[in-house]
Amino acid sequence: MMGSLLPFQDLNLLPESSSAVAAMAATTTTAAVSAAATATTTPDIPLKVPKLEPKHEPFEETLQNPYQQQQQQQQTLQFLPQLRESTQEQPFFSSLPNSSPSLSPNPVSDSLQLTPYVPFTDQTLVAFSQNSGDESNVYSEFHRISELFKTAFSSNGDGDSQVFDPDSRAIVPFSEENNQVEVAPIVVSRKRVPPRSAELVRVTNLGIEDETYFRNVVRRTRMVFDSLRVLSTAEEVRKHGVGNARRLRGDLRASSLMRDRELWLNRDKRIVGSIPGVYVGDLFFFRMELCVVGLHGQVQAGIDYVPASQSSNGEPIATSVIVSGGYEDDEDAGDVVIYTGHGGQDKFNKQCAHQKLEGGNLALERSMHYGIEVRVIRGIKHPGSVASKVYVYDGLYRIMDCWFDVGKSGFGVYKYKLVRIDGQSEMGSTILRYAASLRAKPLTVRPAGYLSLDISAQKESLPVLLFNDIDTDQEPLFYDYLVRTVFPPFAYHQSGTGTGCECNGGCTDDCLCAMKNGGELAYDHNGILLRGKPLVFECGPFCRCPPQCRNRVTQNGMKSRLEVFRSRETGWGVRSLDLIQAGAFICEYTGVILTREQAHIVSMNGDSLVYPHRFSDRWAEWGELSQIYDDYVRPSYPAVPPLDFAIDVSKMRNVACYMTHSSTPNVMVQFVLYDHNNLMFPHLMLFAMENIPPLRELSLDYGVAEEVSPKLSICN
Repeated sequence: MMGSLLPFQDLNLLPESSSAVAAMAATTTTAAVSAAATATTTPDIPLKVPKLEPKHEPFEETLQNPYQQQQQQQQTLQFLPQLRESTQEQPFFSSLPNSSPSLSPNPVSDSLQLTPYVPFTDQTLVAFSQNSGDESNVYSEFHRISELFKTAFSSNGDGDSQVFDPDSRAIVPFSEENNQVEVAPIVVSRKRVPPRSAELVRVTNLGIEDETYFRNVVRRTRMVFDSLRVLSTAEEVRKHGVGNARRLRGDLRASSLMRDRELWLNRDKRIVGSIPGVYVGDLFFFRMELCVVGLHGQVQAGIDYVPASQSSNGEPIATSVIVSGGYEDDEDAGDVVIYTGHGGQDKFNKQCAHQKLEGGNLALERSMHYGIEVRVIRGIKHPGSVASKVYVYDGLYRIMDCWFDVGKSGFGVYKYKLVRIDGQSEMGSTILRYAASLRAKPLTVRPAGYLSLDISAQKESLPVLLFNDIDTDQEPLFYDYLVRTVFPPFAYHQSGTGTGCECNGGCTDDCLCAMKNGGELAYDHNGILLRGKPLVFECGPFCRCPPQCRNRVTQNGMKSRLEVFRSRETGWGVRSLDLIQAGAFICEYTGVILTREQAHIVSMNGDSLVYPHRFSDRWAEWGELSQIYDDYVRPSYPAVPPLDFAIDVSKMRNVACYMTHSSTPNVMVQFVLYDHNNLMFPHLMLFAMENIPPLRELSLDYGVAEEVSPKLSICN
């Protein structure tokens, strides 16, 4: 009730200076001042406005001493009737600019004067006790107890100790001479990232070297994003547990770190048309990754455009759209899309209001007017996705028509007819649906061309198909399929005594196997390789953990359905019918292990040999975060000695032998040990370096360029 009678404004909500407050009061009370001029002249009582200063730690308010409380209570009770009458008719502040605020025209006594804060000391207490009535005994007793405390805690016991701060509420006196004053930590403001450019450009006529360069830039950027995302998610699981962890959004953490390091691509220019280094059919798991590579700059909105305020001609221009079925009036026929504008939807994606020709809707209409094409990204629900959807880049479309129509819910919506430009690669969304049909009914989808539905003869956990619709070559059928690498017997005998972990329910980051890997397990709970290492130790036959242990990934076999196919460019190649996530295990590169002497003899017969030491160290690129962390060091433990053996694939081999060579591969070799501890003979396990869409060819970097690749001699 007191608040309604005393109209004081909250000064913490007014960061302006005293002069600004006075000016504001003068502006709002001109009428009151003119009315006061005709009233009886009374002396002005100046109102002192306290200076606003930021509060520092600790967050404590200064206690008011009893003398001040007593004085203010008496003054409030004395002048409450006059204040009630004045506040009903006149505003509180009524002062002119550059003058002291006063409480006029209310005829109050001169005794109502706002005074500065007076510290509570012994002198004020004595003065107050002399002039007060019955309450003087109370404060005398308070003074007596205070003196007792000073005497009791003095250094010499005679009460002559010095009190350093009478207003400090400490019982024991405190001196700052022999103690360091604790200073609040300095809060470093976040680095300001420059906004996206509004300059529209179109990139054309790229040569082969330019295309290779930009593709490599995009590839490495996406690899950093995926590595950060996997590591951030694993860290959250490590802190909170698998079942107790909150919704993990490693993509947000990864994109934030990359933006702070200015690693987002294409922010200095707003590209119209194709993004250099991004191919039709490229697949993304998160919307944030689209922002990182510059394919679509909006985190939630489906239309990315240059606003009119930033456009050179004052008109908005659209650059890309996402078609994900979020609007009930959308019609998607692949090459032709009837796209609904944005706006007017409720939380259930139902149209509840008319759309307006503004923002992204106007930008699409202006792009149609100027003949500017837009990029189309489709959001599709996919069972192999890390998130709820996958986003596939399907190429460039032109906006051919725009009209206002009544939607299914009865509200007006803007519709746009998008037609795909000819001469582009096949849409990635079409390939996803085609691969799903192949997984279910391969002979129905492709009646001709299959030479075998499983060249492994059920030795693998999933069938390996063989397809050739080009010629009559059936070479892969002439070899024995080898699931595991064949090591010489002495590799097991020279591996030392068998040791293993004692984890009954599954390995953790503090078990023996984790210590062998440098203090952490190499995989997350989904079997994704956290970072590349010179060597990975998996749980072996001497470990007590179950077969489902998170540290038994490669030894449990393939998780993706692979297909060996005949290609006009590379001879034989390998592709997957499933979506492969970056960091996921694919298969082992198998064969018969030969020593140096054996390899020399076999090579004279012209047989095909593979030398593991010639494979490039592509494992170091997965998890390489030197652009994020200045103190990043390439993993060097566990160390692997120089490998001095060869793999004979002339008689027995598996699907990995048909992978093509590439200087920008999407598959890497990771050395792994699990069935023995001989560092001289590790397994060659293959992992994905990036998100690999279905039916995209898998490639390896076989290393030495001056020698003929063993894969080429096999397949060609």
